[in-house]
Amino acid sequence: MTAAEFQQISHTIPVEAGIYKYYDESGQLLYVGKAKSLRKRVSSYFVKNHDSYKTRKLVEHIHHIEFTIVDSEQDAFLLENSLIKQFQPRYNINLKDDKTYPYIVIKHEAFPRVFFTRNVIKDGSDYLGPFTSVGRVREILEVIKYNIPLRTCNLNLSEQNIKKGKFRVCLEYHLGNCKGPCEGLQTEEDYREGLQQVKNVLKGNLSPVVNLFKEQMQQHAAQMEFEKAEIMRKKIASLEDYSAKSTIVNNRVGNLDVFSIISDGNHAYVNYLRILNGTIADTKTVTLEKQLEEGDEEVLTYAIAYLRDVFKSVNREIVVPFPVEYPESNVTVTVPKGGDKKKLLELSEKNVNYFREELYRKKILHLEGKSDMERKQVLYQLQADLELPALPVHIECFDNSNFQGAYPVAACVVFKDGVSSNKDYRHFNIKTVEGINDFASMKEVVYRRYSRLLAEQQPLPQLVIIDGGKGQLGSAMESIRELDLIGSMTVVGLAKNEEEIFFPGDSESIKLPFNSESLKLIRRVRDEVHRFGITFHRQKRSKGTFKNELESIKGIGQNTATQLLKTFRSVAKIKLLSEEDIAKEIGASKARLVYNHFHNNQR
Repeated sequence: MTAAEFQQISHTIPVEAGIYKYYDESGQLLYVGKAKSLRKRVSSYFVKNHDSYKTRKLVEHIHHIEFTIVDSEQDAFLLENSLIKQFQPRYNINLKDDKTYPYIVIKHEAFPRVFFTRNVIKDGSDYLGPFTSVGRVREILEVIKYNIPLRTCNLNLSEQNIKKGKFRVCLEYHLGNCKGPCEGLQTEEDYREGLQQVKNVLKGNLSPVVNLFKEQMQQHAAQMEFEKAEIMRKKIASLEDYSAKSTIVNNRVGNLDVFSIISDGNHAYVNYLRILNGTIADTKTVTLEKQLEEGDEEVLTYAIAYLRDVFKSVNREIVVPFPVEYPESNVTVTVPKGGDKKKLLELSEKNVNYFREELYRKKILHLEGKSDMERKQVLYQLQADLELPALPVHIECFDNSNFQGAYPVAACVVFKDGVSSNKDYRHFNIKTVEGINDFASMKEVVYRRYSRLLAEQQPLPQLVIIDGGKGQLGSAMESIRELDLIGSMTVVGLAKNEEEIFFPGDSESIKLPFNSESLKLIRRVRDEVHRFGITFHRQKRSKGTFKNELESIKGIGQNTATQLLKTFRSVAKIKLLSEEDIAKEIGASKARLVYNHFHNNQR
């Protein structure tokens, strides 16, 4: 559908809130989106020039559009997520999570059994979970078996069968693991009380169970039944030991869902901590593949909806690293500044960082596991695809990194014979550039890198990749020219998110086949320079090495400066704020210091 064709139908698009669906000529669903105003949102696809290659391709393939009007943004949000999960359109965020999760089922039957399953059947049974760890499920079942006597047999314990005396108690009864409902030795009411304690254990709510056992222990002791009292004491100790093994933050924290995110090119990683009664009940990290120009807020909101749905969360508070528009009216979104919730968020961030590092490690190990011949074939393929004059046995890649518009650094990674050469990695503190200027920063680090290699008479790479596209490629080439290295190596730019490759001076890009081995190698190199740069940046921040203009203000420390940058993104934006806006974030007294510093208006 062209822009002119769209103009002919634009007046027919509803102005209300709802969801829109884009289809191609064959009727395949390409994309599902939500909007406060359908007409305004859909029009934006056809009246703007999009920087994203994938967005441009999406628009080119749109043949017809369908709409569904809903009553509220919340309804649009829920419907959008439902349709994405059902149809998995090509251009929507792709969440890579095909795992079948374990549940604990309370079977719909007389004297219900409690056991582990992965199959959820609509038979009236209660399915508790899902859980992320099979080991944790088995541990919980062991705790239940030791403390709460329930039957494990699959007998048909109907009232009629029990009255006829069809069954006899088994070894489990004699071991004390079952109270013998098969012979009518346990009433259904008593059995249901045990099931309620099971549900409390599964919800992490151990206090009612422990309190009940304490009452029973005291009753047995009062009646001189000391052996039974000792059994109850051991059960109490077992539950308290199980509770101590769980990560308890603070009982007053209650029930929360905690989410953190790391973005890395086309991918994002989201960690989820489910907190029940102040205890970490589950943790899960997922990978999401971005398809268009989705920002962190959009990706995180989608992941929150997905994970809360999968884990059937009814928690009424969500803890996140930055504000998101989560449309469920009965859910509170919290961005903590300190306390237990902040500690939980930091723990979630540790988990998501570990997950990403493990993925990188596995990628590198997988590549290094290839034979010399296999790696050589990939390099020959890359040489052919990019028409390189020499086999790229030595590849270097550069990337700039900054934090919320401040603290610029850069990184360079080196691959030799198709695998990473960690000892040759280099990171750079930007020395000659004031503020954030990615182009000037790239020019500086490329000059410093290759002037040093020349001075030390070290071999030059056959291929240099500049992560950042045309602008940064042009800046890098200025340094290459100044060093008289034109023709000594091939330098290309890699457009962020697009995986388009640019050669100096070319207006058209090269797009390698999506699953080609040569593009996979370029991705690995790019991902590694991102990882190395971000890790260096995080280390510098944690050591307090970075300083910026905010920290030069007397009375403003690193924590306050970082808090402002996280919220407002850059020093330049902070300069434009009113004193009242700044005060909402850091309080009136510190806001006055910041405002006066930038406006030279001492009071």
